[in-house]
Amino acid sequence: MLDKTEDLLLYEFDGSVEKGRPDVIVFPHTTDDVSRIVKLAARYEVPLVGRGAGTGLSGGALARGGGIMVVFARMNRILELDLENCRAVVQPGVVNLDITRAVEPAGLYFAPDPSSAKSSTIGGNVAENAGGPHTLAYGVTTNHVVALELVLPDGEIVRVGSKHGDTAGYDLGGLLVGSEGTLALVTEVTVKLSRKAESVKTLLAIFETIEDASQAVSQITANGITPAACELLDGWTLRIVEDYVHAGYPRDSGAVLLIEVEGLREAVEEQAAAITKVCGNCHSREVRTAKDDRERDLLWKGRKNAFGALGRVAPSNYVLDGVIPRSKLPQALERIRQIGTKYGFHIGNIFHAGDGNLHPIVLYDPRDAQQFARAIAAAEEIIRACVEMGGALTGEHGIGMEKNELMGLLFNDADFALMRRIHDAFNPDCVLNPGKLFPSNKGCGEIRIRRKETSVPK
Repeated sequence: MLDKTEDLLLYEFDGSVEKGRPDVIVFPHTTDDVSRIVKLAARYEVPLVGRGAGTGLSGGALARGGGIMVVFARMNRILELDLENCRAVVQPGVVNLDITRAVEPAGLYFAPDPSSAKSSTIGGNVAENAGGPHTLAYGVTTNHVVALELVLPDGEIVRVGSKHGDTAGYDLGGLLVGSEGTLALVTEVTVKLSRKAESVKTLLAIFETIEDASQAVSQITANGITPAACELLDGWTLRIVEDYVHAGYPRDSGAVLLIEVEGLREAVEEQAAAITKVCGNCHSREVRTAKDDRERDLLWKGRKNAFGALGRVAPSNYVLDGVIPRSKLPQALERIRQIGTKYGFHIGNIFHAGDGNLHPIVLYDPRDAQQFARAIAAAEEIIRACVEMGGALTGEHGIGMEKNELMGLLFNDADFALMRRIHDAFNPDCVLNPGKLFPSNKGCGEIRIRRKETSVPK
């Protein structure tokens, strides 16, 4: 257990711009440990928040109202590999990529691949319903989770879902994935494993303008082509990435599309040719094909290390997460540019273009209070613009405490009432992760009031 100020300070951050310091940090080893912790918290009406690796980008794993933080770093074992039936049973602290590494010799892998896959954990992926570049073809975390073990807010241990096949009755697993730790604490996850494709081609389509690149994305899908991945980097951003990673991105281009197709060899060849043709019709300068696995891995290294590369040009960056219809990519990018000009920022663009999941990046100095305030204002205006274009508040980072006050843009009072009925059926006293998901006037204000009168048991 940790309760010293210098230790608590290390856990008041995640990958977002938010802050929330716990009063106590505990490190369970087993599901029974978690159950005992939850029962203690329930007895004293102390808030609880679960945390994995702290890579989240919406403040979902921060202790907004203090209380006990349950860190799952020591529940990090792969419990079972059922290679014959393509299943793995893991604890929530297992790192995403470690599942793939464990099953690669059998020609299998775990499909959800957030850019943080080398560090983010399965528990966090489940809480936020994480995505990644290859979710265009294979779906997000919820599409690959078949069963969960949970600890409810009263400490009861339950299981939902089934290792093999769909279960009768309500899809409680689907309800729990993406609930951001507000309904239960996940202590075990059973996931599907996918078989590696026979053939993979990675293409780099090079454009003079970001408008042409975004138009190519719309045309690829309009032609009935669904790549495994379709990522866009604008020219300004890719030059910073190239200087850091040396991935082979053309520094003189306006934008690139990193596109991957996979499947049977003949189908892959056909799709790659069709994509090359579409990109040519949209004025691509060139479409390169990775010659081997080394070149392919290098191109993906550039994409997945892009946010880190930006740390070389600014003290900090604010990575946003909004969704727009693919057909409105050019308008959305122009609106982002206008908002950046309005607030005095050059906003970089690296995102999952294939499914319209934008990740604008606002570079700023957090030591400058006025600059930080402008960054927050620009971020909110961008997310509002996404919703106005018919999109959504988040594609994979979650709502957390970053965008909970914007939920009213998408949901009305009746929607919130239904969501609260579901929430209260699981978490009636609002012990688990209060202050997340819901706007403050429709959330768990009562637990924060009670907490002021209650000390955390040592």
